[in-house]
Amino acid sequence: MKTTTIYSLLLVFCLTAFGTITASGQQSLYFNVLQYGAKNDSSKIATASIKKAIDAAVKVGGGTIYFPPGKYLTGPIHLKSNITILIDAGAELHFSDNFDDYLPMVPSRWEGTDVTNFSPLFYAYKAENIAIRGRGIIDGHGKKWWGYSEVTVKTSPGSRWQDEFYRLNKDILRPDLPGWVEKGFLRPPFIQPMHCKNVLIEGITIRNSPFWTVNPEFCENVTVTGVTINNPHSPNTDGINPESCRYVHISNCHISVGDDCITIKSGKDRAGRKMNAPAENYTITNCTMLAGHGGVVIGSEMSGGVKKIVISNCVFDGTDRGIRIKTARGRGGVVEDIRVDNIIMKNIREQAIVLDMQYAKTNPEPVSERTPAFRNIHFSNITAETNQAGFLNGLEEMPIENISFSGLEFRAKTGFVINQSRQVAFHNVTVNTASGPSIKADNVHDLEIDGVTSRTPHANTPVVALNDVDDAFIYDCFPKVGTDVFLKLNGGKTQNITVSGNNFRHVKTPVQKDDKLESLKIDPN
Repeated sequence: MKTTTIYSLLLVFCLTAFGTITASGQQSLYFNVLQYGAKNDSSKIATASIKKAIDAAVKVGGGTIYFPPGKYLTGPIHLKSNITILIDAGAELHFSDNFDDYLPMVPSRWEGTDVTNFSPLFYAYKAENIAIRGRGIIDGHGKKWWGYSEVTVKTSPGSRWQDEFYRLNKDILRPDLPGWVEKGFLRPPFIQPMHCKNVLIEGITIRNSPFWTVNPEFCENVTVTGVTINNPHSPNTDGINPESCRYVHISNCHISVGDDCITIKSGKDRAGRKMNAPAENYTITNCTMLAGHGGVVIGSEMSGGVKKIVISNCVFDGTDRGIRIKTARGRGGVVEDIRVDNIIMKNIREQAIVLDMQYAKTNPEPVSERTPAFRNIHFSNITAETNQAGFLNGLEEMPIENISFSGLEFRAKTGFVINQSRQVAFHNVTVNTASGPSIKADNVHDLEIDGVTSRTPHANTPVVALNDVDDAFIYDCFPKVGTDVFLKLNGGKTQNITVSGNNFRHVKTPVQKDDKLESLKIDPN
């Protein structure tokens, strides 16, 4: 009995001692910025104090830089490996709008071009295991920066910021077309880790970014979850822009910004092709997007390629466009293996779905490394209220290829317009238009349409209009009462059209052909 009691006492002692050591060790990993001279009443800029806390954590192998409730004024914060920034509920980090605080300039990327520029507000370079998390607020005070979004061409002598930018960027690989390089200097992103691994951004509220908000570059294993971003009425303040990254997970975010909500990129023109770093293996899920030019956008800077992307379970309400993929000649790069599923779009001001390879108008040219490509892109289970259902616009020398739409329920002013594409399929798609056809295709090869209908047919207007379409199969369609014309065929290149297994009992004219196609035989299969 005595022996058992002694062993029990020893066990309790050991567990208590272990717990004390663990608690003490854990406590030592937290570095309260107030203990390093920061003030939580905004009375003093805390940049140096935050750096001291980070340096102290680095000396012991890493730790958590803790911001208790209060308001902090700071300049840029540079993260190192194994550092977590923890912004507690009730804490607010307000970033200075004094441009000098963001000097010296650092290696960065700006709209897909590698530059040396003002330090991002949060910055890391070749770091691992870094995080920015908590329930607090970070405010970029971007209004002063926004005034420089469209500055004039540099004149000599310029401001000291212009002169410094030009001194450091004389030999950069410029974009093919003139643009921002000719401007005075560039606004910094809010959060930009460069060449980092294991990056976490969680729970925080971000507002008033000077430029792009969350912009990881060349990173691996990036997670952005539970983040709220609010950049109202502001230029180029995209929400989350992971560029040339691998293994990116974006979930449970709420975004309302002055440009695109989430954008996937991989470099611009020659600079992007030289780096040749694709954006790949991304998942985007359970997010809501409000104000913004696009809900989820790929491009237009995608010269390194974009592949293996899944977008699901999202709501877009009030964006200009829903899903938008855009590029132009000169970009190069391939966008492929994209899946979009289970999306609701409301109050979309332009198009619900856009695949545009002529975002910048250029002339046809021989296929080369400058030629972009879109292929293997699939949309399913989408409900939308929009101005235009969709716009697919390929290149004469590189048509859009292997695109499918399944289980769509759209209400739109106008329907789908498809140009320069091949291997396009519509399965069980309803597009109710205020005017015009539900689907209009021009210069398309290999088109499959089944189960397509409109509940709002219009007098003397086809549901499906094909011009210069080769190899089309239309089947299992059941047009609604009041349909004057279901299928209209035009164009001297239209051939190999098969119409089979449809229920045309409510249709006045199932198939209408222009005079040039009177001899065209519709294969009843």
